[in-house]
Amino acid sequence: MNDEVGTTHEVYKALLESTKAIPWKIDWKSMTFAYIGPQIEKLLGWSPSSWISVEDWAQRMHPEDRDAVVAFCVSQSQAGTDHEADYRALTASGEYVWIRDVVHVLRNAEGEVEALVGFMFDISERKKTEEQLLSLQKQLEEYSYKDGLTGVANRRMFDRVLASEWASAQRSGQPLSLVLLDIDCFKQYNDHYGHIQGDDCLKSVGQILQGALSRPRDFVARFGGEEFVLILPETDLEAAVQVAERCRRRVREQCIPHEKSAVATLLTISLGVGSLIPTLDDTPLPFIEAVDRLLYQAKQNGRNRLEAAHWQGQPADGARAVAD
Repeated sequence: MNDEVGTTHEVYKALLESTKAIPWKIDWKSMTFAYIGPQIEKLLGWSPSSWISVEDWAQRMHPEDRDAVVAFCVSQSQAGTDHEADYRALTASGEYVWIRDVVHVLRNAEGEVEALVGFMFDISERKKTEEQLLSLQKQLEEYSYKDGLTGVANRRMFDRVLASEWASAQRSGQPLSLVLLDIDCFKQYNDHYGHIQGDDCLKSVGQILQGALSRPRDFVARFGGEEFVLILPETDLEAAVQVAERCRRRVREQCIPHEKSAVATLLTISLGVGSLIPTLDDTPLPFIEAVDRLLYQAKQNGRNRLEAAHWQGQPADGARAVAD
């Protein structure tokens, strides 16, 4: 019988040591390794004999992973709960390999924890794939909020940012400013120069506007067609007008030819500038519509200019104009 038991033990051991998974066993009272498969040396470079206690396991773990993983595994083991943990294990050559430890808790007849047994799996390739997928998801999310032509944010992102800044202005009582702008006579530009050059023109304007903003929360998006929009948090009307004027001046200084413009021989823009301190009852849409009306006034009054107005709460009539 003993020969049969010994033979069975050797068979099980041979099976365990022929797998890619690395089997191990830890005595709970002494916190020492009773066994670890020889595959560990091929994976990490550390010989099986060097795995003496759980301290060796903990020290051969990435410092960023160590505290959280050790605390989790100890608490789960003390509770007698089987568990899994992912972490980066240090190799003998100083590199790191992603490991998944699958742990089973063994108890004695009294129900006390007696030992831990488990398998270590090399999941480096899986982690690499996961990281690539996360990176791809991040890129896709960025693309979903970015205008594909100009590279600035799109209308979807504008709606999201405006909702956030609107709520912030309601809480803080700080002014929020909006600038809507339109490229003057852009249809004539497209008809004369062609749509490819028209696309290049839109790209240039988008880059100019992006470069004209100086604060981290200042925001620019393509509003639609040849229209762009700026969100300027914690900015009163006077400061917003200065930003708008800077944008108008920089577009003009770019000296983009526009032979068919009814305004000038170079590309120009018209702008509507609005500022308000929203109350808790106010909503963004009337504000956008009011600033859009200011843009319309700028175009009606000769283009290459801006119209501006400040409201305390919901937009009302009454605007002042700023132009060359």
